[in-house]
Amino acid sequence: MFASLINFFYIILYRPLFNFLVVLYNYIPGHDFGVAIIFLTIIIRFLLYPTSVKAVVSQKGLQKLQPQILELQRKYKNDKEKQAKEILDLYKKEKINPFSGLLLALIQVPILIALYRVFWSGLDPKELVSLYSFVVSPGHINPLFLHIIDLSKPNMILAILSGLTQYFQTKMLLPKNNIVTTGQEKTADISQVMQKQMAYFLPVFTVIILISLPSALGLYWTISGLFSIAQQYFVFKKHGKP
Repeated sequence: MFASLINFFYIILYRPLFNFLVVLYNYIPGHDFGVAIIFLTIIIRFLLYPTSVKAVVSQKGLQKLQPQILELQRKYKNDKEKQAKEILDLYKKEKINPFSGLLLALIQVPILIALYRVFWSGLDPKELVSLYSFVVSPGHINPLFLHIIDLSKPNMILAILSGLTQYFQTKMLLPKNNIVTTGQEKTADISQVMQKQMAYFLPVFTVIILISLPSALGLYWTISGLFSIAQQYFVFKKHGKP
């Protein structure tokens, strides 16, 4: 069964992504591998755009509902079952899916794993046997980006840039305040405090992971992060930031 899953992963994700990357590499003037990755990243993000917009809008909606959620938690603090039901009813009433962000992550993780393999082993000339019959083999893939950065090796600068884009991407989603006022009482919103902690943890974790991997992944992560920042800007401009 495990072999079947690997074969399914190879056919559905790895091979199509690898072939499309080679097609881009073949047609880009100068055959710049980094530019091919940038185009591939943008195309992937456009394909995921509807799902990612829903995730951002849901995140924004959840922040707006925090005062009401906190009130329900206080009101039914001794009845967890009633509390959960009331909160779910609130989500339904406001038409918010609290799991949309999780859905986006579940979609992106397999793609990221496939890209990891593409960038890790796809530069090996032996991997060119994975090309479809209608894709012209370049014979050899030059891993240099702008004739400077070897994308087959780790790169500190791209790893740090990935962490910075992750930071600003997460920071944009944070509300301005983590205090909710109800009458004379000020209640710290624990979920927002955790979000602020994640705003610092995720970038550091991203740098630590990417600093030892092929910098092609760092380039993908950086461009993907810039796309997310631009996307969130336009979503907030349209719907208003909470």
